[in-house]
Amino acid sequence: MRSLPGSSLRVRAGFTLVEVLVALFVVAVGIAGAAALQALAVRSSRDAAHLAEGTRLARSLAERMRANPHALALPDADNPYLQLDYDAGSGAPTASGLCYADAACDADELARFDLYEVSEALAATLPGGRIRVCRDAGPPAWSCDAGDGAPLVVKVGWRAPGETATAAPKVMLPLAGAAR
Repeated sequence: MRSLPGSSLRVRAGFTLVEVLVALFVVAVGIAGAAALQALAVRSSRDAAHLAEGTRLARSLAERMRANPHALALPDADNPYLQLDYDAGSGAPTASGLCYADAACDADELARFDLYEVSEALAATLPGGRIRVCRDAGPPAWSCDAGDGAPLVVKVGWRAPGETATAAPKVMLPLAGAAR
């Protein structure tokens, strides 16, 4: 180290330990913030994928219902679509029969096959998923008011990590033209 002429102060080169510790703290806070942001991005991406899949399943069932006007025209008590309240946590859905292009199925059998395929897709793609079809004009809830003029609604929900039950449907798709 050198001394300045006429002074007892010395010029020091480099950083002090305190400056290095402050710099390391600032870098650590930045890395922690980036990690939290990455976790949020992953969670948001998963939630968006579940929402897209739930919407796809609701639309698929709605299209199947519209393609089976004979079953859809039955009174509510006899309509197989209105009997659907499937929770994937209760076990695998059961098929009553297979209705493919070469199988001869009536409207009721086709409706039950549609419900089986949609329930199976729900169980395979949405964790703790639930799907319900009912008449409802109320706010998002699993219960249905079944009031006069209430539209048919396809409700889909799933459990987020840490949830014990699907609190409320995350997708509610009313069927146009299906009101009583």
